[in-house]
Amino acid sequence: MSLVLVVEDEPAVRAAIVEGLALEGYDVATAGSGEEGLALARERGPDVVILDWMLPGMSGLDVCRTLRAESSVPIIMVTARGQEVDRVRGLELGADDYVVKPFSIAELVSRVRALQRRQELERERAATDHESLLTAGPITVDFTTMRVTVSDAEVALTTSEFKLLVQLASEPGRVFTRQQIMENLWQSLYVGDARAADVHVKTLRRKLERDPARPALIVTVRGVGYKLDV
Repeated sequence: MSLVLVVEDEPAVRAAIVEGLALEGYDVATAGSGEEGLALARERGPDVVILDWMLPGMSGLDVCRTLRAESSVPIIMVTARGQEVDRVRGLELGADDYVVKPFSIAELVSRVRALQRRQELERERAATDHESLLTAGPITVDFTTMRVTVSDAEVALTTSEFKLLVQLASEPGRVFTRQQIMENLWQSLYVGDARAADVHVKTLRRKLERDPARPALIVTVRGVGYKLDV
């Protein structure tokens, strides 16, 4: 049974999320503060974390930043803020997705399933592609160890960053639209804002490019999307 950690300080919202997840067969752990949520994440190693933006004490963004530095656990940010800049901040810190209050519990549960499906597909690929390497210019992806190196220097990537890199490196020179990138990340039809792809590309550039402000590997094709230029 998969474990989902819900870090939410509003009791009514927390109870609704727990009920929806439990009905779908998930094991659920809950926390009402950032500090408690971080401690539980470290203690129990959840499969997915649902993390509220506004928390007493340690903020959701601080929890997200700390968790991402320690693990690649999928994180869904929950926020009452409607401004795009706030959602982008969460994605830049390593969150895999976000939902804005008020939201449908069914939608949230479907996003949890989608994140888990992505992880399972990556594990299956690693299991079936033993000793296989993907090389594109200075980039090497080892599916056996799930390691990525750029010019022989190892780079630590989140689940989303890894999947995006594999997509681009599998067909160097091909231009992928934002919609194609998001559908690859979700392994299903993506109905959210396709501009979220820009944030994922930005975070990946920070780890791969010598000068992220002047990217030479992941190139923007204006009005279309992105390609790996090697």
